[in-house]
Amino acid sequence: MAETTRRRRRKGRRTFGATRQLPSGRWQASYLAPDGTRRVAPETFAEAADAAAWLRQAESSISKGTWRPPELASETFGSYGARWLTQRPDLRPRTHELYALLWRRWLEPDLGPVKLSTMSPESWRAWWATTRAAHPGSTQPDKAYRLARAMLNQAVDDGILAANPCRVKGAGREHAAERPVVMPDQVARIAEAIDGRYRAMVLLAAYGSLRFGELAGLRRDRVDLLHRTVRIDQQAVELADGRVIFGEPKSEAGRRSVAIPDELAGVLDGHLLDHVGPEPNALVFTSPEGHPLRRTKFRSRWRAACEAAGISGLRFHDLRGSGATWAATTGATVSELMSRLGHATPTVAMRYQHATTERDQAIAERLGALMRAAGEMPRPDAAPVVRIDH
Repeated sequence: MAETTRRRRRKGRRTFGATRQLPSGRWQASYLAPDGTRRVAPETFAEAADAAAWLRQAESSISKGTWRPPELASETFGSYGARWLTQRPDLRPRTHELYALLWRRWLEPDLGPVKLSTMSPESWRAWWATTRAAHPGSTQPDKAYRLARAMLNQAVDDGILAANPCRVKGAGREHAAERPVVMPDQVARIAEAIDGRYRAMVLLAAYGSLRFGELAGLRRDRVDLLHRTVRIDQQAVELADGRVIFGEPKSEAGRRSVAIPDELAGVLDGHLLDHVGPEPNALVFTSPEGHPLRRTKFRSRWRAACEAAGISGLRFHDLRGSGATWAATTGATVSELMSRLGHATPTVAMRYQHATTERDQAIAERLGALMRAAGEMPRPDAAPVVRIDH
């Protein structure tokens, strides 16, 4: 009988972790963790079965590879996010400024005190719904959400979290308002109204589809009037403190050579003669004092020129979009637009093709003419069907 009892006890002995009953009558559970330390349940249990259930959960997380040291996830999002920002020397200065602003304004105030271990998809859905409802016309919540998701992806890679809780369906997708497209005659009026040293800049922004930073970083030796091309391999970035720094484009696709019309090459030739120093690395577009061009200083000149031309609500960047739309109407493919605009993916380039309805109608009319011509052609009498025996 005693041997039978010992066999039953041996058969029911726990293979993972241990439980013991305390003098108080409650049960304590513990186990040896993958990091070599003994982990004790943060609370005691009224029943042995409850302690065993806690151990089974720990064993399951270890076997699945999702176990994490509990103390790591007890760190607050504010502490981890601030550290994440300081550990990103790879970020461009302007990008770092943007991330720091999003962090201070949108994430840290509400989510900073929250422990990483208590974050869940539901809590992020609640934050997203509240933030979007309070700021329906802003794209900043989308940017902040993407930043938070990147931070918590890193927390997963660091072994702090088993999965990223920042998962909200449809969140983070910006739906910017449709921007206006101006016609060539309107661009010509703005170019005539603006200070003469910026006339070529306005035309190059439109007919070359260049960004402001690419124009502000353009050097004399990147302008090839003989072959009618402008080489883009540098851009100017204005920081929050007013400094202008120069760097390479964000992606390899941004490094490109853009062909320009002969008419624009003539305008550039005159601009180089009148407003640009002879040095190969001289900036093509500068302030009247010869300093690097700053967007904040240029904005007042741009608005004044638009007002003089009778055009309102137009941003300088809209010239780039307008030029891309013109290129699409000439028959440029998505791949050609990507190359011209310096995009690595077709998503943005395809935006400029949606405005080519008139061209699509013209194509349809030409197809209709082919259809009519086919219908008007004389038809020969039907030939008899001849059976061919093999």
